Amino acid sequence: MPMLLIKGFYNVTGSQPDGDTVHFTADEPSEWSLVGGGGGRAVEHSSVGRAKLRLDAVDALETHYGPNRDHQPLRFAHAARDEMLAWLGFTDVQRRPDESVTATTPETVPGFVLTRGADVHGRCIALAGRGDPPGTSGLEIDATVPVLRTTVNHHLLKEGLAYPTFYRSLFTTLRTEMAAVAVGARDARRGLWASDVTTTGAKITGLGSLTDEVVILPKLFRRTMDYLRLDTMPLSCYPAFLAGGRDRFSVLSTGERRAGLHHVVEVTNGHTVRMTRPPEDLLFEDA
Repeated sequence: MPMLLIKGFYNVTGSQPDGDTVHFTADEPSEWSLVGGGGGRAVEHSSVGRAKLRLDAVDALETHYGPNRDHQPLRFAHAARDEMLAWLGFTDVQRRPDESVTATTPETVPGFVLTRGADVHGRCIALAGRGDPPGTSGLEIDATVPVLRTTVNHHLLKEGLAYPTFYRSLFTTLRTEMAAVAVGARDARRGLWASDVTTTGAKITGLGSLTDEVVILPKLFRRTMDYLRLDTMPLSCYPAFLAGGRDRFSVLSTGERRAGLHHVVEVTNGHTVRMTRPPEDLLFEDA
């Protein structure tokens, strides 16, 4: 299970980190060109090596989604963000009202990333660790389950502060571990799981339901928010909207391959949205 290791440091001043994205600066900027073997999507980065990470396999509640900066219930969105930064080593983070970071203590914290590629936005899809790396920067290492357990990705799932959201590029052994950790947090009703209504049903009466009330899988939030922002059709037509989307995935428990979230999302009573499969049972195709 080889993954490229890049050593560097986290510096979030001037950015708007949330529970699953954070800025990281490589000690050697040229190592970003090694991501994906040089033939995949490029990681966008500054001349000094600063890039944005998208944490692999986890999805935290949104703090500022889309052009309208829509958010999910901020209690859990902020809890994930704050826990991520604290775990990485930031002891004090100062912010403006728009959530931009103005100062941190310390200014930077050392760490490393393990990666196999970038997303369509140029963000490095990564397992993110702190402190000394478990290998040599610029080379691939064996990404084992014990290594996974040293990352903030694993920590957020264990604490119940993020949902598992899996893509096909993630190694099966790592996915299995992360699913087990997430299910354990859900069974213990830790963090957001005490309020989660992804599979039991989210009553949607307007935009405010999504931003301030219901706790659901962020991918479901984003699709539902996109639909409500159209303001043209009743919620009962939402599955038809999903059928026209580009989400492609497999249902792990059945082996079915599907195109469109309408296969696993239903609307009942005209206003209640729910997923018919738990998040860890879905394996999405890489965009």
